[in-house]
Amino acid sequence: MDIDIWETHKLLTFIAFVIPGFVSLKTYELLFPHAPKDSAKQLIDAVAYSSVNYALLFWPLYEVETGNYRVIHPVLYVIFYIIAFFIAPILWVLIWKRLRTTEFLQNVLPHPIAKPWDYVFGQRKSYWIIVTLKDGKQVAGKYSEDSFVSSSPVAEQLYLEESWILNNDGGFERSKVDTAGVMIVTSEIAVIEFFKITYGENHGEQTGKR
Repeated sequence: MDIDIWETHKLLTFIAFVIPGFVSLKTYELLFPHAPKDSAKQLIDAVAYSSVNYALLFWPLYEVETGNYRVIHPVLYVIFYIIAFFIAPILWVLIWKRLRTTEFLQNVLPHPIAKPWDYVFGQRKSYWIIVTLKDGKQVAGKYSEDSFVSSSPVAEQLYLEESWILNNDGGFERSKVDTAGVMIVTSEIAVIEFFKITYGENHGEQTGKR
């Protein structure tokens, strides 16, 4: 006997057990970038996460369905399932992110962010940076609001909004004339050093120096 997945009830069942999990997966990928999985694995994960979503929502689901909300309060019924399909899956991921980054869980579970690159730059902090390339050359600059850094799963690249000249002591002397920044590909990087930016000091004086 042929099975037609496009029959209405089968299609709705398919959507119900894929969409919430898919929303959770995409939210998690935005918060914790990692290499993409193949489609079959993602489908299995989506169904699993959808099942978890419904398990967590079991009591309100039970109340809505047994209370005949579909007939008595059709608007609230639709709103509830919009929340169940699209809002709750995001909420669970945010809660899980908060739990995974607590000190307690970090002591017993691996950190959800796979690469130090994503961990450091994901904090959105400003730094003075010195990049030592594989040939020994050093590139210095300012990483702040107008800078940009790539994240997993794409190859790491770093754009510093200002390029600076280092003095003989290895400190930040001054920005290059008419600097519009510098872009660095990680295939050429050996070491990256970070220095805190102390605001309120004269630009280029003391700030960022060793």
